[in-house]
Amino acid sequence: MKPGKILIIEDDPTMQRVLKDNFEFSGFAVHTATDGRKGMQAVFDVKPDLILLDVMLPEINGFDVCRRIRREGIATPIIMLTAKSQEADVVLGLNLGADDYVVKPFSIDVLLARVNATLRRHRAPGTAIFVFGECRLDPASHKLFRNGGEIPLTPKEFRLLEYFARNAGRALTRQKILDGVWGDDLIVTERSVDRCINTLRNKVEADPQRPRFIQTIRDVGYRFEVD
Repeated sequence: MKPGKILIIEDDPTMQRVLKDNFEFSGFAVHTATDGRKGMQAVFDVKPDLILLDVMLPEINGFDVCRRIRREGIATPIIMLTAKSQEADVVLGLNLGADDYVVKPFSIDVLLARVNATLRRHRAPGTAIFVFGECRLDPASHKLFRNGGEIPLTPKEFRLLEYFARNAGRALTRQKILDGVWGDDLIVTERSVDRCINTLRNKVEADPQRPRFIQTIRDVGYRFEVD
């Protein structure tokens, strides 16, 4: 299996060069960004398999970058890099959705091992393809296919559909869906769930008015039914 694409968001040119050289030597396709704003854009442009994210960044700090990535529904694994070693910073990074946290200075060999371990976890059977009706949802490639053709989804639609697929057959309240998909985003309401589901039904249901998969449970919420 090829190592894949890695995005390094790091403003220190020396550190960025060291990381880039070592990961390229290990077979990764490496992309870089020097501040939080450029890093966010690169996440969408590059679609990396893993993000190395420095905390102390210009424009947008690493914590906010991590928060925004997860709010967009992007599940790409994130390893945060920082000179801060206080326990509160570690806890904050992990609570925001980071998969791991490495404190500078660190061994390149240890960092490479952690990156490879994180990628193995995200490529494990838990990310198996979900098939329902004429649709095929592939979390590893972050793509939905229907009758063999790719169906474009927004990051939020993809995360909602993946959340449904992983909880198939369960009755889910709107609040539970909000917690699982939108997280701590304060600007959304339960109506946000309904709107996103309506657009999703138009993409996966043969008859959105009579949904086969994303079913409404009166006075409760929704249930994702598969054959």
